[in-house]
This record gives sequence, structure tokens and C-alpha cells, in this order.
Amino acid sequence: MTEQEMRKRLEALRIEHRDLDAAIEALSASGSSDQLQIAQLKKRKLLLKDQIAILEDYLIPDIIA
Repeated sequence: MTEQEMRKRLEALRIEHRDLDAAIEALSASGSSDQLQIAQLKKRKLLLKDQIAILEDYLIPDIIA
């Protein structure tokens, strides 16, 4: 995977993460009793967060000054 492909993937993951955040908020605000769906969305959101962190660590290396 090239750096450009990784950057595109990272942006797509960030967008999906934001969308999931909005969906979770909307379901919670509507008083939805479907806690299973909310839990599944939260789990997916955490997985995305981990994938985002991995790509960011690869693309933006730590520089110890």
C-alpha cells in the first residue's frame, strides 16, 4: 500500500468514524431502546479508532527531540 493510498484510507476511516458518532448520538437522543444496535455501532467505532491510530502512527512517526 502506497503512502497516498494510506492517506486516502485514513480519510475514509475518519469520515466513517464521524458518521458513526453522529448515528450513535441520534439513536441515543431519540430515546431508542435498541441498545444492541447502539453497542454494535460503538464497537465498530472503537475498531475504526484503532485502525486510524495505526495508520497515523505509520504516516506520522514519533520524533523524539
